[in-house]
Amino acid sequence: MQPVVVYDTNVLISGMIWGGVPYRSIELAQENKVKGLICDEILDEFEDKLMIKLGIPSTRTSVVKTRLLGFLQTVEIPNRLKGITTDPDDDMIIECAVVGGATHIVTGDQKHLLPLGNYQGILIVKPADFLAEFQ
Repeated sequence: MQPVVVYDTNVLISGMIWGGVPYRSIELAQENKVKGLICDEILDEFEDKLMIKLGIPSTRTSVVKTRLLGFLQTVEIPNRLKGITTDPDDDMIIECAVVGGATHIVTGDQKHLLPLGNYQGILIVKPADFLAEFQ
């Protein structure tokens, strides 16, 4: 069975803007070695953080978003999953994984997501660990 993964916003930003291990973990989805999932809520947060926090122009943000949509499958979430972590923004990551039948969530969030280890059998791992497992 092919692994199914949701990339946290922090991994998407790190990977698509700066490269390195986060990018190589995303590249696995681009190469169809794993199935990557995303939802509109993650895309919106991704765009907001690129433009507002990093000051990246909307034209470049749009190009990166279009690139992601070229190889990540969009999942619609009902936004009913609440309070899994103390950061409400992380609920959409977990809900996307649950709705999409993910096997993994790839994140760098050491405060909220990584300490969970897993949620309903979905492994929550760092990009380096994911890359080591599926490269």
